[in-house]
Amino acid sequence: MMKLSRMHKRLLALSAMLPMTAMAQEAGQTAPAASGQLETVTVTAQRRTENIKEVPVSVSMLAHEKLDVILSSGQDIRVLAGKVPSLNVESSTGRVFPRFYVRGYGNADFSTFASQPVSLIYDDVVQENPILKGYPMFDLAGVEVLRGPQGTLFGRNTPAGVVKFESAKPSLKGIEGFYNLSYATHGTANVEAAANIPLSNVWAMRVSTLRQHRDDYVSNAFLNQPDSMEGYNEHAERVQFLFQPSSTFNALFNIHQRSGVGSSRLFRANIIKKGTNDLVDGFDAEKIFTNGQNYQNLNTKGGSIRLSWDLGSVKLYSISGYETVSDYNSRGDIDGGNPVNGPGVVPFQVETAGFIPELQQYSQEFRVESKKAGPLSWQAGVYYFNEDARGGSDGYNTAGARTTHVLSQQQNRASAAFGSVNYAVNDALTVRGGLRYTKDVKDFRTLEAVNTVLVGPQSVHADKDKFNWDLSGTYVLNKDVNVYARVATGFRAPSVAAASTSVPITVADAETITSYEAGIKADLLNRRARASLSVYDFDVKNQQLTVVGGNSNVTKLINAAKTKGRGIEAELEGFVTPDFKVSTSASYNFTEIKDPSLSVNKCAQCTVTDPLNASGRVIINGNPLPQAPKWIINASARYNYPLADGNLFVLTDWSYRSKVNFFLYEAVEFSGKAMTEGGLRVGYNWAGGKYEIAAFGRNITGTQRITGAIDFNNLTGFINEPRQWGVQFKGTF
Repeated sequence: MMKLSRMHKRLLALSAMLPMTAMAQEAGQTAPAASGQLETVTVTAQRRTENIKEVPVSVSMLAHEKLDVILSSGQDIRVLAGKVPSLNVESSTGRVFPRFYVRGYGNADFSTFASQPVSLIYDDVVQENPILKGYPMFDLAGVEVLRGPQGTLFGRNTPAGVVKFESAKPSLKGIEGFYNLSYATHGTANVEAAANIPLSNVWAMRVSTLRQHRDDYVSNAFLNQPDSMEGYNEHAERVQFLFQPSSTFNALFNIHQRSGVGSSRLFRANIIKKGTNDLVDGFDAEKIFTNGQNYQNLNTKGGSIRLSWDLGSVKLYSISGYETVSDYNSRGDIDGGNPVNGPGVVPFQVETAGFIPELQQYSQEFRVESKKAGPLSWQAGVYYFNEDARGGSDGYNTAGARTTHVLSQQQNRASAAFGSVNYAVNDALTVRGGLRYTKDVKDFRTLEAVNTVLVGPQSVHADKDKFNWDLSGTYVLNKDVNVYARVATGFRAPSVAAASTSVPITVADAETITSYEAGIKADLLNRRARASLSVYDFDVKNQQLTVVGGNSNVTKLINAAKTKGRGIEAELEGFVTPDFKVSTSASYNFTEIKDPSLSVNKCAQCTVTDPLNASGRVIINGNPLPQAPKWIINASARYNYPLADGNLFVLTDWSYRSKVNFFLYEAVEFSGKAMTEGGLRVGYNWAGGKYEIAAFGRNITGTQRITGAIDFNNLTGFINEPRQWGVQFKGTF
């Protein structure tokens, strides 16, 4: 085990050797930047707009060109994996149902009602159900990744951190907008556009849209169906209205929706070579040997109202959010093969569909913050959350007919009161403290069970209340360098998983975290470079974990007595010359389950490396958390060559993550190998940057990796996104 001091020295040495930046941190400006200087990055990590250097939290910002580059080939939200320190995103359900991990801390639960310790907040509205977390990224002002517990100012399940999206907002200043068109391998088309239109001197509208398409390009060799899988059609829209009748009041109305059809995740039987974590010899990513059906459809809608009043000494905010899922169905051949012949032959058949016929989520927050200048500032508020969701799963036989049906309902209500205080002790030292009280109540019941006998009771009730707090201090060493320290707690409410024929409805008790963090943030070389470094250590009590499979399709929730984590994160960006900008970032995350009493069923066909107890179950004490890479490293570089009428540029970006375990136990076959993916972009912009044309590639080395697996009676897995080559044109008006 590597000691923290050694990790610290190792990453500091790496930081000194590499030309670090963060093209991953281009964001909003508070002051114009001179040629060869970095723009000032502002974030809302503490619910106020602040210079990122002054915020006592480990936070990264992605915006503008960085988002454009990684999204150019029609990617969904999973593309954020590994693009900033300590962030991983994965899914066993394809373009919907993403699972987020920060500092190795997340949840691999794939059930309909899964909760996560990383909260996703879109335009100040929490997206609680994992289906809502997959809303596409388009026309964004920025994405903030807040690492560590955010349990006082943000309202839902934030012990690991927050991923925060902010849409570009309407403006009264004039008509403006953009269009962004790309076409790539496999007929992948991405169309994004937005228009800002002032309607009067007090009303403005912003309309944003996204269209994404990919052709089917994977053939089902068993059913002789060429190019029948892995395609999708998706569109999303957002309309916002700004009403600003005076300098003391404004209202922002947001209406959005998402619709998509296409393939669900392709599970591929027997693609892992026994005794290794390699793909089998002769593996062909464009073929599958399955006898099951595969499809996915989704429709979501939502809206929010954000009101702001300037009352002189204070500002008052009201944020009302409403989200719905009106149709979600994802069907796949979970065994990944067929019972007859070929590389996909499997010993038994499992074909299921997860569905949500109805989900409604309402949230309301009132917040007041001080406005007067002085050493003391504060904010306080109340929060309410209400979710009513119905969902379940269907099973199918080899002929494709539905054989079983389970429908459940979860009703979740939560309320909270919170406050925080900032106090400038002197010109150099500022301290901050926050407190939040939360009460969370869940009622879960089975509504229908057709052709299946579920064990245990038909309903459960769970409720918990908790105080969370944080305390931090920021010290200004000089005008360019700040240091900070922070201790914070977090809380995730109890989670519930539906019953099966062998496992009753299970409830995982609430989990809590205490985290210690310290860091340094600096502007360097007259703002030609920027650096940050943070170290942390956390303890999670009663962490909620998900037990899956073994040799059957079940999900069960358990609690680990304790999980420990520690690590280090570094980011550096800067201009080598006014036309040459480079970046890199790195993180080391160590996690360990600490519970000698915990054991799980082992896989049937894999090579388990953990010890077994007397019952033949795997002891997971000492294991890292699933999907928790120790290392995440990013590097990018952009060279601009000025011409008479425009600029020629070359941009490359690379991301690396070390190996991960797929499940709670450690097995040779069920660990994902280290993965490096790179991108390349060559383009030309002109008319002062108004127009741009570019050729691009994503995953340019054609890296193929197993990124997840199904723990059944065979070696079934799924893989990363394929290599893409394409062209892009964008313009502004």
